[in-house]
Amino acid sequence: MNRRPTTLALATATALASTLLLSACSSDKGDPVTFDGPKSSQATPGAKGKGAAADKTLLPTGPKSAFTTESTLEDGTKIGVTTLKGKKSGFTGKVWVWAPKQYFDPKYAKSGFPVLIALPGGNGYPNNYWMGTDLKLESSIAKWSREGKSLPFVVVMPVLNPDAKNYYDGSDIPGQPRMGTWMTEDVPDFVKANFRTFKSRDGWAFMGSSSGGFVGLKSVLKHPEKFRAVIASGPDTVPDSPLWAGHEKERRANDPGRLARRLVERKGPEVDLAFQIGSGESGQASLRSFIKTYGKGPVKTRLNVIRGGEHNARTYVPAMADGPIQWISEHMQAPIPDA
Repeated sequence: MNRRPTTLALATATALASTLLLSACSSDKGDPVTFDGPKSSQATPGAKGKGAAADKTLLPTGPKSAFTTESTLEDGTKIGVTTLKGKKSGFTGKVWVWAPKQYFDPKYAKSGFPVLIALPGGNGYPNNYWMGTDLKLESSIAKWSREGKSLPFVVVMPVLNPDAKNYYDGSDIPGQPRMGTWMTEDVPDFVKANFRTFKSRDGWAFMGSSSGGFVGLKSVLKHPEKFRAVIASGPDTVPDSPLWAGHEKERRANDPGRLARRLVERKGPEVDLAFQIGSGESGQASLRSFIKTYGKGPVKTRLNVIRGGEHNARTYVPAMADGPIQWISEHMQAPIPDA
């Protein structure tokens, strides 16, 4: 179900709105920002801690990236941005990151935090529209984590595509920038270098809308050993980039249906696929068919139909509180406080 032109218009409008909002409200935009956690003798690279948190936590491996402030939320937390040179993909692009207040709480100084890689619809270049404060993704997660509806995720927002001309399906299409390697290897390696994370896949998830939902869905199904869950809103469910022409074998290797079937046949590991779609969207039948066909065995699925919802990010964020964010949170690793 290819509804990407609608999302492209949304992405353009959202990027403009974000630019206007940030220029009006972020007096510290461009200032250096650090995501160093609270001071602790066991919160430094290479420290050997003891207990449940230490056993499950991967401390920042370095080298640290240099971040500048993109915007500041009402609670004082910041969205930072840096440029990542992907060592494995060879692609260089921007990545935005937000860490919740709990990340800086001394009682979690020895604990990892779950990571949510958030992907936009549309071209996803040169910006990732989730980095804007207007869509309230980060502030909503902050609120939901206080209410017990969500884990306090570190939100990571890489560019989705290498240019604004084509869709690359978050894949290594022959002869093209290796966006599959960028998304599932370089970006996680970058997060591990800079943040306290979890060693287990239970600390890693994706979320995305439209084409970004496809990439998150496909990434979890292709790499279930690395990622546990995804919230895919209004997603495409087949790889449909025109750049696949002449590369049918590789295209099939990135088809979520084929990947899900293989996971069912292997009997695991278990993945959690939380889908959302607006009642006003045209792709509901296709999405229900995907869930019916492949949602079995280790492929756990959940569908949230948003009443009156349309194919846009403003529909999807508030609806995440109606089950999807809590559902994946219940299956993922929570931060572990000091005893």
